[in-house]
Amino acid sequence: MRDGFLKVMTATPDIHVADCHFNTENIIRAVNGAEAAGAKLLVLPELCMTGYTCGDLFLQNVVTDAALEGLYHVREATRGMDVAVVFTLPFLKGSKLYNAAAVIQDGRVLGLVPKTHLPNYSEFYEARHFVAGDGRTEHIRLFGEETVFGTKLLFACRNLKNFVFGVEICEDLWVANPPSGALACAGALLVANPSASDETTGKAEYRRQLVSSQSARTVTAYLYADAGEGESTTDLVFAAHNLIAENGAVLAESARFENGAISAEVDLEKLAGERRRMTTFRVDDEGFETVYFTLPSLAVAQDCGTGSNGRTAAEEGNTRNVSAPECEKEWQKGFLPGKTDHLPEIALTRYIDKAPFVPSDEKARAARCQEIIRIQAMGLKKRLVHTGMSRAVLGISGGLDSTLALLVTCRAFELAGLDLAGIHAVTMPCFGTTGRTYANACALVRELGATLYEIKIEEAVRGHLRDISHPVDVHDVTYENAQARERTQILMDMANQHNALVIGTGDMSELALGWATYNGDHMSMYGVNASVPKTLVRYLVGFFADTAKSHGLARVLYDILDTPVSPELLPPKDGEIAQKTEDIVGPYELHDFFLYYVMRFGFAPRKIYRLAVHAFAGEYDSGTILKWLRTFYRRFFSQQFKRSCLPDGPKVGSVAVSPRGDLRMPSDASAALWMEQLE
Repeated sequence: MRDGFLKVMTATPDIHVADCHFNTENIIRAVNGAEAAGAKLLVLPELCMTGYTCGDLFLQNVVTDAALEGLYHVREATRGMDVAVVFTLPFLKGSKLYNAAAVIQDGRVLGLVPKTHLPNYSEFYEARHFVAGDGRTEHIRLFGEETVFGTKLLFACRNLKNFVFGVEICEDLWVANPPSGALACAGALLVANPSASDETTGKAEYRRQLVSSQSARTVTAYLYADAGEGESTTDLVFAAHNLIAENGAVLAESARFENGAISAEVDLEKLAGERRRMTTFRVDDEGFETVYFTLPSLAVAQDCGTGSNGRTAAEEGNTRNVSAPECEKEWQKGFLPGKTDHLPEIALTRYIDKAPFVPSDEKARAARCQEIIRIQAMGLKKRLVHTGMSRAVLGISGGLDSTLALLVTCRAFELAGLDLAGIHAVTMPCFGTTGRTYANACALVRELGATLYEIKIEEAVRGHLRDISHPVDVHDVTYENAQARERTQILMDMANQHNALVIGTGDMSELALGWATYNGDHMSMYGVNASVPKTLVRYLVGFFADTAKSHGLARVLYDILDTPVSPELLPPKDGEIAQKTEDIVGPYELHDFFLYYVMRFGFAPRKIYRLAVHAFAGEYDSGTILKWLRTFYRRFFSQQFKRSCLPDGPKVGSVAVSPRGDLRMPSDASAALWMEQLE
């Protein structure tokens, strides 16, 4: 539960059609299993108390009475438990029968949510037996206590912030305007869907897409529990296809045709942060009521005014229901915002991608590379057409970044119908240049058909260092930056000379860390790599190598990929690169991981550290991760002034550091709060 993670579960118990006693036992068994596993929300299939396939037996009082008795026993079984349980049963209210979801927790039926959309086509005939929910909310008596019956209900945990869920039932998801949209706008961060979706050819993929897309559209964690073996096979087969999705990503999925349970840790903090970022996510809680519950295991630790039995004073009597705005006020009682040390830390089993900028699937990665290259090239093409220029100038070092920039520039020239000879690629060897990178730079330009220039800058830099009285044998930051600025000066002057654009080569990871010489490689007239992180640069160059039309080009690109990342500003040792960037600022795969979660979700350092330890287990120890995370925050804050005056460049993904778009940050902001948490 710490850091916003909540363990949730869906399960398909074994059932016998119309045998409510047998089914009750198995529901309770599933509840006990969820509680033992630490799940806080368990969703079971639609009508699992009776079986979905009872048909006209739903009209028999014996069945409805037994279902109500089963509900009572499940309610009693949950006393003292944290886990909230959701499943549907045939519920008789007045003279009408509803397919209603019961929400149960700690010995209380928190509420009953009737199904809104009753399918009555093809194999479905629910309208023969049930009445649809009409949108009204009523307070009713059940088992001698007050509870709530209605479709516009939210269920919110008083002592675990962001644990708020709503319920829709099976067909409700499959309609044009699912209730979960309104539930999400009213404040639900989780949606529970007890379902009985029969299996037909191709339906599983469509079901998966529905759950995934609805979780993305509503920015929720979506829990879909499906009926399975035990239902009547007179006409249908049910496959127990359970799914747990979070904002479009499927976190867990059951094997079909096997009853059982799946679980995942959903990130409620991530969902809440995403909604905060999305200004188009509108809040609309009109007509909704919120039912509160308390997790007994946290009642004492939270000290939020609980009674002796772990319930709030308001909950000692009837169910407390208040509007969503009041809900926020209630949450603040007993909470220190951002502090989660009092909460137990659940073990993470969900997959945390250590390369969040790079698709893990090879086929998807190739498609993504093509798309990104197209975006980069189209951005530059537009700039060339707008300025009326048919020439470009860029520095080529034999490293990854300048290689990608040159490849993209060639693609842009092709799109614009321009002669590749108009690309002036300039290699400028100096003190740190090695034979390997020099040879690769020259070979790359020739293979691509661009125009190669070689301008040695060693004497110019020596003269400049003499002019400012700086010893040439003092290899400090002045020594290094003098080379970078000399190269930029040459590129800018050549652009004037040839009426050309200077193409920037620096990538987003370098910009995030400030690993660029101010007014040196930091500056250009259009930065094609400005929003491409270092880990992705490698895959983009690899994609060009894999799809190269000539063996010679592929050979050069593969050798560049094998070359250590270096600015080559210090003299080589025995002809080899002496200055390796990642030895100085840290591994780029770690920094890109940090950057993603800082920029995309605004996570706190403690949570990013925890995610990194999980993602990189076996590769980096926790001390190493903490060391480089400190470096990241120190540099990220102190180097903002470089990002505040970045040249134009295209955004290619969900994260960018442009001062005109994604990162409007003061250059003198303090990093104290972030560094304090790391300490």
